[in-house]
Amino acid sequence: MKEQLTALRARAMEAVRQAETEQELSETRVAYLGKKGELTQFLRQMGQLAPKERPAVGKLVNSIRRELEEAVSRKEKELKEQALAEQLARESVDVTLPGRTFDQGSIHPLSSIVEQIEDIFIGMGFQVADGPLVEWDYYNFEAMNMPKNHPARDMQDTFYITEDILMRTHTSPVQARTMESRKGKPVKVICPGFAFRRDDDDATHSHQFSQTEGLVIDKNIAMSDLKGTLTEFAHRMYGEDRRVRFRASYFPFVEPGAEMDVSCANCGGDGCHVCKKTGWIEILGAGMVHPRVLEMSGYDPEKYTGFAFGMGIERVAMLKYGVDDIRYYFNNDLRFLRQFVSL
Repeated sequence: MKEQLTALRARAMEAVRQAETEQELSETRVAYLGKKGELTQFLRQMGQLAPKERPAVGKLVNSIRRELEEAVSRKEKELKEQALAEQLARESVDVTLPGRTFDQGSIHPLSSIVEQIEDIFIGMGFQVADGPLVEWDYYNFEAMNMPKNHPARDMQDTFYITEDILMRTHTSPVQARTMESRKGKPVKVICPGFAFRRDDDDATHSHQFSQTEGLVIDKNIAMSDLKGTLTEFAHRMYGEDRRVRFRASYFPFVEPGAEMDVSCANCGGDGCHVCKKTGWIEILGAGMVHPRVLEMSGYDPEKYTGFAFGMGIERVAMLKYGVDDIRYYFNNDLRFLRQFVSL
């Protein structure tokens, strides 16, 4: 039996040496050291030996087992190191290659304009108010002095969800909600946000757009306060050299109403194709808050007065940056957006 064990040891050691993969090594270990392996079978035959031979044979079997286990362990370590070396060779990195550049994001030009507008008005003591995009007809129209069937509603082609629920057509509902929540106390807020109208998209119109409206209510508020506030805004936004003018206009929620123009930056007010030879570009609508609007929101029009204004953020941006098509702001064209990275 000793000769058989010696021959088995030689075969097993050679099989371990020739194993080229961890799978082959595992199969070799099972073949010789597993529960049904050859060396295990010798141990089960120990009972057939003479009592005097058992100790020597048992010692030899255990010695061969330890030797094979150590050989398998060494070979396993060797195969792992070899596999790691091959993997590193396949996945090697050339550290001399230049680094890869990644596009860096930036603030969208419209977001930048909103921040600038907020900074200007906050600096003049205004607060920023917000409200829902899906609005009640009451806050969108009726509280703004446009009851059912009022002809002024035709000025705003509306997305209705139900008869009384709609996508807000302006940010004026935020003014109504703010006045209602202040319960007759002074108000000084701006309301930036999205609005929606059923317009055909073209160079100057979009079905989704953004507005900033402002509202000031207190005792002894006059038209001069409105003109002074908006003139200061225009100078901070466009520069001290820009001139402003106010023209009479109609809006159902203010009386009197006006539109404000700024002098054309392209021609300096001399007249060109940008301003249609007028030298002026309209930027916003404004006026003194209508007494009916004050009354509906809980204010006594005999004690309180106020002014309101509204401007399209895209229009403010177009005039500031010289953009001639509103659709550029929404097309996500990186060539266009990269022009504003440093702004």
